[in-house]
Amino acid sequence: MVETLFFDLDNTLLDFNQAERAAIAKTLKSFHIAPEPSVLKRYSELNLAQWKLLEQGKITRDQVKLRRFRLLFAELNVDVPAKEAAHTYETHLAQGHYFIDGAEELLETLYGQYRMYLVTNGTLSVQKGRLKSSGISRYFEDIFISEELGYNKPGREYFDCCFSRIPDFHKETAVIIGDSLTSDIQGGINAGIRTIWFNPSHEKTSEIIPDYEFDSLMKLPELLSHI
Repeated sequence: MVETLFFDLDNTLLDFNQAERAAIAKTLKSFHIAPEPSVLKRYSELNLAQWKLLEQGKITRDQVKLRRFRLLFAELNVDVPAKEAAHTYETHLAQGHYFIDGAEELLETLYGQYRMYLVTNGTLSVQKGRLKSSGISRYFEDIFISEELGYNKPGREYFDCCFSRIPDFHKETAVIIGDSLTSDIQGGINAGIRTIWFNPSHEKTSEIIPDYEFDSLMKLPELLSHI
């Protein structure tokens, strides 16, 4: 039986990839850099790599924000202050939102049936802006943003902090739902709760094994009813 749902935000409920492309394109244009598809793709790769290092505890959040731009600008051989670019990018990223297909319908369906919480590693100002724009905060009993808590997924400390803020919480009736094996699924494993991997692109995994897997948000209610 499942009572408590922990939802990841980016690329689980909100389409981060689309938001990222729009924000980085606007940022590059503001510094007179053409937002060619190859440049946008390279930024995304560099950005993801920095967040993976953060998950592993190898760099800090502030380093993530600057390193992705320093590395990109070094490759492009352009002289742009990374700090200024990071601020411009976060300002654009915090504006507006894009839903993953079925996200609004899913939340409306599950609301009232489960206790729902949001767990995200995203930057505080960015996530607050996107949540306000999307209007989905009302579905969640609490929202746990790693920058606010002082810990990051997949760390056990992050989840211990979340659990401590939930009245009458029981691990055995909780699940985490997210698209990232290294952040969400490994985080759930570290925290001792069951894991549900949102895998719309049908990727393969051999190292981090989720308890359950699904490829479309609207399949989740039925899956939950059988756990």
